[in-house]
Amino acid sequence: MKIGHIALQQALRMQRFFFSLRLRWMLPILFLLPLAYAQDIRNGEDVLRAMHDRYASSWYQTLTFTQKSTTYNPDGTSKAEIWHEALALPGKLRIDIGAPGDGNGYLMVDGTLTIFREGKESGTRPRMNMLLVLGFDVYHQAPQTTSAIVKAEGYDLGKLHEETWEGQPVYVVGAEKGDLSSKQFWVNKNNLLFVRLFEPTRTDPSKFQDIRFEDYREIAGGWVAARVEVYVDGKKTFSEEYSDIQTNAKLDPGTFDTKQFNSTHWEKP
Repeated sequence: MKIGHIALQQALRMQRFFFSLRLRWMLPILFLLPLAYAQDIRNGEDVLRAMHDRYASSWYQTLTFTQKSTTYNPDGTSKAEIWHEALALPGKLRIDIGAPGDGNGYLMVDGTLTIFREGKESGTRPRMNMLLVLGFDVYHQAPQTTSAIVKAEGYDLGKLHEETWEGQPVYVVGAEKGDLSSKQFWVNKNNLLFVRLFEPTRTDPSKFQDIRFEDYREIAGGWVAARVEVYVDGKKTFSEEYSDIQTNAKLDPGTFDTKQFNSTHWEKP
């Protein structure tokens, strides 16, 4: 009995010794893991890569929704319209303004904008939609492709700092701390979702618009910001509110074909 008791005590002492040894090795590793991750984000390209890697295997491929678009005028009045939008990632966006049968809207396909008025093509021009690129495409296409697009649009991926936005830590890419007059985008540090963009207005390049993705909702392995707000000089000028949000709907290829704009409309699943 006594021999067995001594053996048991020795076994317990050995067990505590090895546990203590393992703990000594594990604590530095556990401490360094988040530090190593933080050190891995050194510039804008790292941020874009991290965004892609977080969701590439799960993010939805198509998205459709109904959008209430409200324009806020300087005199205090506002005007609301109903838009119907469809996305196929990466690079494809269709907007039907009002009833689809009216033939009014836009197609944005791989950096080209085509405008339709009453069923007729009224113009086409190069146009990269950075909200599409940073809010959606980044999770589907190769990080180097997104980086090339962002650089070409004039964002300095070498500039990176951190801020707090709506109580959350964010990466700010494209500007130094305190600079709100350079092209830049903000990304939530925890969930790596795009939340804010500063870019010149199209009507007056000397003024910057502040575009915010709000009310994020988790859906189908990805996320959707159900509200978008645009501010100029601190005043809200435009907002979007999404409803009837559907992911991975089967879309006819003609949905994004300029020749089939009038005959093909996005369908609900």
